Amino acid sequence: VQLQASGGGLVQPGGSLRLSCVASGSFFSMSEAGWYRQTPGRQRELVAAFTSDGSTNYAGSVQGRFTISRDNSKNTVYLQMNSLKPEDTAAYYCNAQFLAYSPTMEIIATKNWGQGTQVTVSS
Repeated sequence: VQLQASGGGLVQPGGSLRLSCVASGSFFSMSEAGWYRQTPGRQRELVAAFTSDGSTNYAGSVQGRFTISRDNSKNTVYLQMNSLKPEDTAAYYCNAQFLAYSPTMEIIATKNWGQGTQVTVSS
């Protein structure tokens, strides 16, 4: 199973971007999808994610500005980012938990990361 993130770029303060994360491969369940971000020298931090019961969880610094959503028919998770600030500059990564069948029909659970997409907020 692979996750492909896209949608990053350079945007001015106050602008918007929409990130997408598409899952591909063989699986029958995708859950707890989320977005994280990381800047050089710092640990990766949660931005927004779906919890196990389907509710959403946001970092305090993005609450009210960012919205996570998903399209299960497209195996895609989105992050709508509005009112962007220079401190939002980071590499953004998507993550999700997957269930799949092994060749012997055992259920395998994995937690996968996408490759990251760079968001730069600067005038």
